[in-house]
Amino acid sequence: MPTDSPPITVLDHDAHGIPAADYVDVLRRRLPDHSVALARTAAERRDHLADARIVAGTSIDRSTLDEAPELRLFACNAAGVDHLPLDLLDERGVAVTNASGVHGPNVAEHVLGWVLTFTRRLDEGRRRQQRREWRRFQSFTDLAGSTVTVVGLGAIGEALVQRFDAFDVDTIGVRHTPSKGGPTDEVVGYDDLLAVLPRTDVLVLACPLTDATDGLVGERALDALPTDAILVNIARGGVVDTSALVDALRSNAIHGAALDVTDPEPLPTDHDLWGFENVFLTPHVAGHTPDYWERRADILVENVERIAETGAYDDLRNRVL
Repeated sequence: MPTDSPPITVLDHDAHGIPAADYVDVLRRRLPDHSVALARTAAERRDHLADARIVAGTSIDRSTLDEAPELRLFACNAAGVDHLPLDLLDERGVAVTNASGVHGPNVAEHVLGWVLTFTRRLDEGRRRQQRREWRRFQSFTDLAGSTVTVVGLGAIGEALVQRFDAFDVDTIGVRHTPSKGGPTDEVVGYDDLLAVLPRTDVLVLACPLTDATDGLVGERALDALPTDAILVNIARGGVVDTSALVDALRSNAIHGAALDVTDPEPLPTDHDLWGFENVFLTPHVAGHTPDYWERRADILVENVERIAETGAYDDLRNRVL
């Protein structure tokens, strides 16, 4: 094995129900000159971490770091890294990368599926099919010519905008720092969200849950939306005030909602949201793709090759620390 082939340890965390063992298989195939080990038990973790310079996983804690004195890179399998002990990782000189971009295509397709179901009333077509009822119905609206507002212009938000552009819509982006611009026709900050909602036909939430976005879509925001607007949340449940959403749906203040995330989550079986015909619910699965580990490997393999070329852990794709 070449001397510039640092050992890689994969912690035993699945992703969207896909076992980490599959990730190990992908990495072994794509990095044949590297030792790639799966740490399934405490004993295996101790053995493999002892000389691992690269560790991949969803999370890592102090005790795991103590077992990995040679660690130089933690390749996080999540896009968000706020759950990691970043100060400790920084103190120990460990670089951190994330999975930003991995979920973009599949989450965007999930959102488009929902929006087209609403606009073309595909759910009504399905109901009539189940009743074996050949009776025509009218669509709700055309997506073309509408205005789609996307809150959050990270990798997922950009993937959404790219795909919506093909449907001849106007797009508004909402982000924490609007001066960064974005791929939308217009970009505003969170403070200006209420001002753009009255001309929003489809509101898509694709932002992280932070102090600024916690409860961002509450009673005032829902009241500001047109009564024929659609709300889509693939961010985090806490971005929406659930009680305010239920009230808006009951009063027909908005046309409908599509939620992959909820607050609370999992959604209790007796929750009011289950009872609305104009609410589409999926159990936090928008991020799933059969190609998840391949896309994760794209990032890690590229970084391993950079490390082999330079011997440094600085100029890495998706580096956040």
